[in-house]
Amino acid sequence: MTEPRLVELPGEAASSIDQILGIVLDSFMGSSPSAHVGAFGWGFDVEHVVELEQRLRDVWSVEELSRGEGDERTIELSMEDVALILHGMAFTEVMSADLPWTDMVRWTSDFVTTQLRAPWTDEEWEAFGAIGG
Repeated sequence: MTEPRLVELPGEAASSIDQILGIVLDSFMGSSPSAHVGAFGWGFDVEHVVELEQRLRDVWSVEELSRGEGDERTIELSMEDVALILHGMAFTEVMSADLPWTDMVRWTSDFVTTQLRAPWTDEEWEAFGAIGG
């Protein structure tokens, strides 16, 4: 884990992340069990996706996540976790580009990205990118 931090997330953000992880997991159907590379070259490690989904569910109940409810709570996230979520959001945006709710997907991505990137400085993100994150 690179630079793990305790991150405060509102229930709505956790719900959005859970939905994104579900979409990424759905994309694994019929694919290699260890890794999935989408049409745009984004790699997803299924074990990482499942582990992150479980960490969310350790903090919020499945019902809270499905309804977008629940108080703001703290979850430990690493830069790898955030990168996975951001890649999943980009994957979701591309896959929904022609659907009527694409504006909502983009708004959600902007909202969640702001929440997730905040605990790290721009310099930390640049260094993370330089090491291949």
